[in-house]
Amino acid sequence: MTQQSSEAATETAAIIPPVRLAHFVLRTSRFREVIDWYKTVLGAEAAFENEILAFLSYDEEHHRVAVLNMPDLEEQKDGVAGFHHAAFTYDSLGDLMATYKRLRDVGITPVFPINHGPTTSMYYQDPDGNQIELQVDNYDNIEDATAFFYSPAFAENPIGVEFDPEDLLRRVEAGEDQAVLKRRPDIGQRGLEAVKLR
Repeated sequence: MTQQSSEAATETAAIIPPVRLAHFVLRTSRFREVIDWYKTVLGAEAAFENEILAFLSYDEEHHRVAVLNMPDLEEQKDGVAGFHHAAFTYDSLGDLMATYKRLRDVGITPVFPINHGPTTSMYYQDPDGNQIELQVDNYDNIEDATAFFYSPAFAENPIGVEFDPEDLLRRVEAGEDQAVLKRRPDIGQRGLEAVKLR
């Protein structure tokens, strides 16, 4: 092999990562209910929608969530491998809690509110039981968030600390320092058994 062909082979073997996650697609027999849920939760609008397919977006992407209408699907079963959740990040704790309040007021409440350390998160379930995480980053930069993964606190408790969203909302609305509110308290050891998700 010549040096030139060796260099070409090295270049073609380089991994080029994608620039962003574009969308995820759901199949459902609750087509209208699922579309309405994602429109409500994400503040999404339909870029395209007919009786078979809906493309939903809340930003510049033409669709972030697609929904396929597939009649007569079985219910999802617990205890099988598959998709666990998708997460959506907000700019501030105030924005996350305003979203919590808006959703609460229309009857959509989190099934698992938890401060993981790197994020303050609230997990919801859509009408088919798919889990969606709404979160805010607790650190101002990726380096500090990553450092938390290597801390003794994370080694002892990689799951996080649950919180009362009503109490957090009250404190945010009272003007308490959001950086202080996002700090994860130390409650000792926790494992996967503490995760209240499917």
